[in-house]
Amino acid sequence: MIKLENLKKDLRKFERPEKEKIFIRYFKAGKGEYAEGDKFLGLKTGETRSVAARYKNIEYQDIKKLLASPIHEERICAVMILVQRFEKGDTKIRKEVFEFYLKNLDGINNWDLVDISCPKIIGRYLYETGESRKFFYTFAKSDNLWKRRIAMMSTFWFIREKDYKDSLKMSEILLNDKHGLIHKAVGWMLREIGNRDLGVEEEFLKKYYKKMPRTMLRYAIEKFPESLRKQYLYSEI
Repeated sequence: MIKLENLKKDLRKFERPEKEKIFIRYFKAGKGEYAEGDKFLGLKTGETRSVAARYKNIEYQDIKKLLASPIHEERICAVMILVQRFEKGDTKIRKEVFEFYLKNLDGINNWDLVDISCPKIIGRYLYETGESRKFFYTFAKSDNLWKRRIAMMSTFWFIREKDYKDSLKMSEILLNDKHGLIHKAVGWMLREIGNRDLGVEEEFLKKYYKKMPRTMLRYAIEKFPESLRKQYLYSEI
């Protein structure tokens, strides 16, 4: 039987206590910050991923316990297991993972947890099944920062498939969001659209670039030629 205690022990084989303060600063886990209270083992992503691969068949009840952990790497490991299970699973397993993920969003509560999982689980599931995407728009209007980031980042899978409609609608909804993490997410997804179809991105930008927070705009135009970047930054379009 695969035991949760063994997974936790295996994670701690890579523990680097001297890295905790660095991680607290990087993931904004200090007092009053968005990840306040998070604790860190100091693992590299590849180390966590290797443990997740060994425990990919762990029970859902144990994944739920990991997602409730204050240890960041334990939650990351849980998310990595869910992604692996989804990617290798049949239709039934994918539906299970999708539904489990949505029921346990409280544990998906930092940008890295969101970004490595929601496009590959929520985005891919909705794209491949054709199920309604309406709940995205509820998420986008939520007071919960992570639900708003999930709403935007899940559309990354659609973008990869050259389906831009929801990404653009989500960008409009989040245009006036107050949080920097949302500014970065929106700008990033607009940039990804532009990587595939610059005309689509520019059509959106010409309509909204004067209203966009500067961070959002800078992310969106990061790959533009320097002369074009300056035109957008200095309102010369």
